[in-house]
This record gives sequence, structure tokens and C-alpha cells, in this order.
Amino acid sequence: MAEQVTRSICRFCNSRCGLLVTSEDGQLVRIEEDRKDPRVDMIFPPTKACVRLPAAKEYVYHPERVRFPLKRKGEKGENKWETISWPQALDEIAAKLGELVHKYGPESLAATGGTGRTILWPYKRFMNLLGSPNIVAQAMICFAPAHAPAAAMIGWPLRHRGHVRVQTGADGRPVTKCVLILGMDPSQARLRFWKSLRETKKRGGTKIIVVDPRRTQTAELADLWLQIRPGTDTALLLSMINVVIQEALYDAEFVNNWCYGFDPLKERVKDYTPEKAAEITWVPAEKIREAARIYATERPGISVHGMGTEHLENSQDAIQARIILAALVNNIDVYGGDGICGPSPCISEVEMELGRLLSPEQRSKQIGADRFKLLSWPGRELIWEQNRKYWGSECLTYALSHGPSLMRAILTGQPYSVRAVITQNSNPLVTFPNIKLVYKALKSLDLYVVKDFWLTPSAQLADYVLPTACWLERPELIGGQGLDNRIIGGEAALPAKVPGLHEHWTDYEFFRELGLRMGQSEEYWPWQTLEEAFDYQLAPLGLTFKQFMVQENGVHTIAKDEYEKHTKRGGFGTPTGKLELSSTILEKLGYDPLPRYVEPHEDPLSSPDLCKEYPLMLITGGRFIPYFHSEHRQIPSIRKRYPDPKVQIHPDTANELGIQDGDWVWIEGLRGRVRQRAELFDGIYPQVVHAQHGWWFPERPGEEPWLAGVWESNIDVLTDDDPDHCNTRSGGWPLKTALCKVYKCKEVF
Repeated sequence: MAEQVTRSICRFCNSRCGLLVTSEDGQLVRIEEDRKDPRVDMIFPPTKACVRLPAAKEYVYHPERVRFPLKRKGEKGENKWETISWPQALDEIAAKLGELVHKYGPESLAATGGTGRTILWPYKRFMNLLGSPNIVAQAMICFAPAHAPAAAMIGWPLRHRGHVRVQTGADGRPVTKCVLILGMDPSQARLRFWKSLRETKKRGGTKIIVVDPRRTQTAELADLWLQIRPGTDTALLLSMINVVIQEALYDAEFVNNWCYGFDPLKERVKDYTPEKAAEITWVPAEKIREAARIYATERPGISVHGMGTEHLENSQDAIQARIILAALVNNIDVYGGDGICGPSPCISEVEMELGRLLSPEQRSKQIGADRFKLLSWPGRELIWEQNRKYWGSECLTYALSHGPSLMRAILTGQPYSVRAVITQNSNPLVTFPNIKLVYKALKSLDLYVVKDFWLTPSAQLADYVLPTACWLERPELIGGQGLDNRIIGGEAALPAKVPGLHEHWTDYEFFRELGLRMGQSEEYWPWQTLEEAFDYQLAPLGLTFKQFMVQENGVHTIAKDEYEKHTKRGGFGTPTGKLELSSTILEKLGYDPLPRYVEPHEDPLSSPDLCKEYPLMLITGGRFIPYFHSEHRQIPSIRKRYPDPKVQIHPDTANELGIQDGDWVWIEGLRGRVRQRAELFDGIYPQVVHAQHGWWFPERPGEEPWLAGVWESNIDVLTDDDPDHCNTRSGGWPLKTALCKVYKCKEVF
């Protein structure tokens, strides 16, 4: 058979590059960048230089991929499995789940999801149709915390950080005059933004300010690096707001005409002087003033934060303060500033979830929603109410059950029994906080189903493990979220099902078949395949999915961005019709409507006695290539490039502790200890260490006690999940504020 070339979208990370995949007789031959993709030259390193992409064959044909449905034979954690058919797996799962729903109600099923490895709306659609509000996702500490505050304050989320660029004029010179980056290293996490920053630096004319406790590549590129004490971003931002107001650097016309709550904001920030903030943040007062002045006078400017901000105990206050700072100088919804895209012209992922069909009674049962309201149903309902009035559609804002509270509900039966969990392409035993408690919860379930590419540590505790079609084996459609001006798609390049070799199902196929077996109407599952569902989503554009791929080469650029929409629409999509510096939605939810700095719970200042035993501040979560969170550890070429986990420690601290570069060291805290290799690094404070996340060892035995090395180097053994220490508005758990000690391993491994 002749070679076939298919246009696909890579999901090895969140860059989602357009690719041309060549196959022959259903076998992968080669992969090249798609030169017709308008984004192809917007990324650095370029797609053709990606360190993950050459491993595609290793990934697709890896002998340890889950190829057929597996049913547990022995006890949980014994790594004993029986291969069964898809019909048998679906029938048995539906029967067991039906018994639990009949006994405990639909809310007794929870679902966990990860960082968008596959298409997410099918599992949410299934849960909403079943009547369960208990969806748990990493989005609570990644992605979602950015959108809800903006949607509440502005009326729609800001452009997603993965699509942010320094904007230029017709002459190629930058229109964006300042870039403020908080808690993000685009060189490792956002490669299109990274290229934009590099090019901007070469051209000149744009100031770059980076706030980060570590000297990253992005910090090295910056004109001004503010090396902040971990967990204190809110205090820094409030102090910058103080400077902008006290020195009258704000846009008075915009604030007076289009903003709500300026006077209470002015009162709130008056005590956050640069001198006071310097004591809290370790950033010198003059640097705080300099940053505020640059950002306020070099307009328009963009501000963007990463997961470093979203992982804070005080995360939502920091994000609200970042938006306020941008609003004061009129940097929102202007060319060269922070963009607002508005609704997508296609049927959105939010619409595909069918959240409107989840009854108010079931919404009220969502675990954690009584306490952490902004990212659960109470917050979503208030935001959507304004969306419908202003836009005529609903934005992407999440309604999540609180993960740490859910794990406790599984173990205690309070506020009610949660007895079943479906995990979709995520690994909670590696990526949730305080995994000792997660382990106990997952192992205690009556039914645990994992759908994944691999037998992960989480999958080892499952009753059923189901194989998933990877990005090369399924079609893709992305862009119905209203967070960018493009819709992108890709076709399946390789067969997901080959008789006798593998039966990898898409998530849509699985949840559709399970839903039908659970009595969900075919009216709500009308499409046999994902492609048919994509036809439905693209119908407003007058295209089928195949037409989209042929006529638009898989990339549809939405009509030219419209700016300053509030001037044409008579205001913003908020309850007051103005950009709310003081949020009426937060106030209605029972929260302080303005940001406030609160010292983290597990910190030298708030826990001085604990600090005597654990004198170092532990941060984690920084992205690092070639891995993508907990993925790719089993791929030989990638693992060879980066074989071991690393903890960054200042040379002076290491010298005091007798630690040399490359030594295995123990990192110990309140909740346990793990080992990683020491990396001596003078770009971090001597009081701080940064430990990598996402580590497990697929080469270790799968059965207990090893569970593929989940206890060995996984920093989430140490992270805090106490609901009392989670963000009070969102429920996000703190990954940037913990205490630990580090000492050299004496054991031989």
C-alpha cells in the first residue's frame, strides 16, 4: 500500500503542534511539522527540533501500553490481570455501577481527570447525565484558577496563557511595551510565548518583568527579575497597586468611567507600601517601585501568570490583584494588552458537557461546594448568569468537586458515601497532594475504573483498566473555549483498533457505551464517533470535520479580534456592567470582594516551631523538558536524556549539609520523605529548595509495595492537602509553601 499522509495535532505537551504523519499499512513511518499550519513558526524550539516527537514510535508501539481491557484477578495492588473484551468490561462496570447508584445515589460516583491528554467533555457529559456533580481535576490548580476570577471581574476569561504573544504593528515593531510574568517559565512550559519573548528581546522596545523565586531562563531574559519569597505574590502585587494609585499612574478616565470599586481598593492597598511588602516578599522596596512604574507607564502591556501563582495558598487573591493591576492602567481588551476573545463561533466544549442538565438538587450535593465556591457550581452559576445576559453563551469556568475533601468523603462516608471512581487519563496517585491519603481512599473503593495508556501506579489499584486511543489514533478538535482566536483540528493518523493487536477506544466511545448501558438516552449520545460529534460542533461554521480538515487545513482563524468591546456594548458582562475591581460575585459568594494577603500556614513566619525541625521552604511544580508532568518516564530515549529526579538547592546550603552536586538526598517533611538527586543551583534562595514533581518509575515492579516506584521520589508524598490550608475561594492546594529538611542518603540504591 502507498504511503498516506495525515494532518494531526500532537498532544505530547500543551503546545498542540500541527503535524504531517506518514503511515504505510497502518504503521507509523515518520512525522514532520505541518508547514501549512499558521502557527508553525511561532514556537521555539521549532517543532522539528522537539525532543519528545522523535519518541513517537517508542510511545505508540511500546510493549507496556494497555492494549485490551484488563480486569483485576487478585487483590488490589497485586498486579494480576485478566484480559477481557470491551463488551464484557462495559457490561460488568455498568452492572456494578448501577448497583452503587441504586444504593447510594448517582453522587456516589466521582471522576478524576488530568491535563487534557484527551478530549474532556465526554466524561463530563456522562457525569452530568448520570446526575453526579463530583468531577475532580488537576484544573483546580492549573488553568481553572485563572479563568474564574477574570470571568467574575470582567465578564469573560482573559486569553489563555498558552496563546499569549507580544503583539506587533504593521511595521513589525512591538506594540506591547511591557510584559509582566508571574510564576511561569515559558522556556519550559509555553514555547510559543517563549519564542515571542526571545524575538521581542532581540528587537527591543519592550520591557520584561519576571516574578519568580528561581532564576529561570525567562528570568535571565528579563529586564527586571523580582526574586520573591515563595507564597507572597499577593503582597507584591498589592504593593505595586499601591504605587500605581499613590503616584497617580493609573488611567483615571478608564477607572472613573468603566471600573467599579476603586475607593475600597484604594483603602485596602494603602498599608501595602513597598517597604512593608519588602519585609514580606524579600523583594527590595525600590525594585517594587521600579516594577510598578515600568508596568504602569510602558503601555500597553500584558501580564500573565503560570501555575506558580495558581499553586499558592493565596492564589485567588494574587490572580485577582494581577487583574486589578492590569485594569488600573487600561491594559485589558486593548491591542497589545491582555485580550478577551469572547465566545467561539463553533459549538463550545462547555455546551457539549450538558452541565445545564444537572439538576439544582444534584449540584447542591457537590463535595466542597459549600466551602470552596468559586470553582464549583455556586460560582459557575453566578458567572454563567452574567454570561448569558451579555454574550448569549457561557464561558469556560469550572464546576469541580474539591479533591482533598472528596478523598476524605471516600474514607469517612461524610457528607455521604462515595464508593466508585472513574479516572480518565490521569494519575492521582502521582499528582494529587498527600498521596498516602489518596492511596487509602482509592484502595477502599467498591469500584475503581481507570482508562489510560499505561498501567500507572493509580491503575494498579483499579478493578478495571481500559486502553485509550492516543493522539495519533483519534481525531482532535480544539478551540471552542473562547480563549483564543483559532480553532484547530487533526485527524487520526493510525488505526486505534487492530484485530488481535490492540483495541484502543476513544473516551467518547467508552462513555457513550457506558452511558447507554446506564440508561442514558441515545438522544444525548446521537453520534457514533468523535468525528460525527465534531461535525455537530462545526455546523455553525457551515463545515463538516472532513471539510474543515481539507478546506482550512485543520486551522480556522476567527475573524479579526475586536478590542475595547465594552465601549461598543455599553459596559462589561458583570453585575454592575463595569470591570469590577471589587467583585460583587465574590461578595455574593460570601468572600472578601477584594484581594488580601494572608501568610501561608506552613511557613517559617507562621510556623516558627515547625521550622526548627524543618528549616527549608519546599516548592514544587516547576515544569521541565522533556517530561510533561507525570508523563513519558517509560519512553527509553526520553528517560535516557533525563534519568533521575532533581531537587535544586543553593550551594551554600548544600555545603552546610555536606551535599555535593548529584548526590541522592532525602527530602523530609511532616507527611513523609522521598529521595531525589541534588542539583546545586545558585539561582534560588539558600532557605528554599525546589523539588521536581510527577516522578514514578515504570521500570519498577507494578505490585505492592513498589507500585512502580510511586513512594520513592514523588514529591506529593510531602505536599499538604488539609482543606483548612487550601485556597478559601477555589479549594486549590498549596504546592509552593511547605517546610522540609534535606540530608544526604546513606543507603545504597
